[in-house]
Amino acid sequence: MPELHRMIVGPVITEKSSAAYQARKEYAFHVHAAATKPQIRAAIEALFKVTVTDVRTMVVRAKRRTGGLSVARAGRRPSWKKAIVTLKEGDAIAVFEG
Repeated sequence: MPELHRMIVGPVITEKSSAAYQARKEYAFHVHAAATKPQIRAAIEALFKVTVTDVRTMVVRAKRRTGGLSVARAGRRPSWKKAIVTLKEGDAIAVFEG
């Protein structure tokens, strides 16, 4: 299993996720595919010094991709794992607030 810095691949910053952290303090992260909920909780708490109250995970399905006009560039995007983390009231992660 990867270490803490490799467990969390990066934040998922979209319009929907930014509305979720402003309204409900839910933060979305792209995580390692083999990461479990307790490992994600420990990684977020250690890296950002916050208290996690809930972790929900989902595997985002692979999608077909076209490369424009050329059929030779067609392929598919890989599937990936997303974690939605809820924090204790009063805690915040600066990556999303900036």
